[in-house]
Amino acid sequence: MIKFLHIFAVTVALCLATASAHSQSNGIEWNILNQEVESLYHKGEYDRAVAVAGKALELAERNVEANHLYVATALNNLALHYYTKGRYTQAEPLYKRSLAIREKALSPDHPKLAMTLEKMAILYWNTGRGKDAEALEKRAAAIRKNIR
Repeated sequence: MIKFLHIFAVTVALCLATASAHSQSNGIEWNILNQEVESLYHKGEYDRAVAVAGKALELAERNVEANHLYVATALNNLALHYYTKGRYTQAEPLYKRSLAIREKALSPDHPKLAMTLEKMAILYWNTGRGKDAEALEKRAAAIRKNIR
């Protein structure tokens, strides 16, 4: 189940990485960076993917409000790459910040909120915090149940 959730979370995150940014020129640049992140991830070039994902986050933070959903997406993408590299202490605050943005900006039963909760649950399972992981999984499952 955990492995399935991890694969699901990775797939969803990479699909979301192609969302466009607020302004057209910055949106194009942000989109190109996120496409490069996806390509590097698929090639297994995780160190380079982290660097490019960091640039995409910086671009989003410069060009939209701090609590914008594009920032949340960029945070998720960067966190995913840190997680993949086993850099859990770096991934966790990014997931938390993304979750906080999504909780404010989205409805309480939005699929992107569930996705972030699932990612955090996987991280918590892998860092020995099963009780916290279970709570996040239950919350995500309740959201997914309402979607169907």
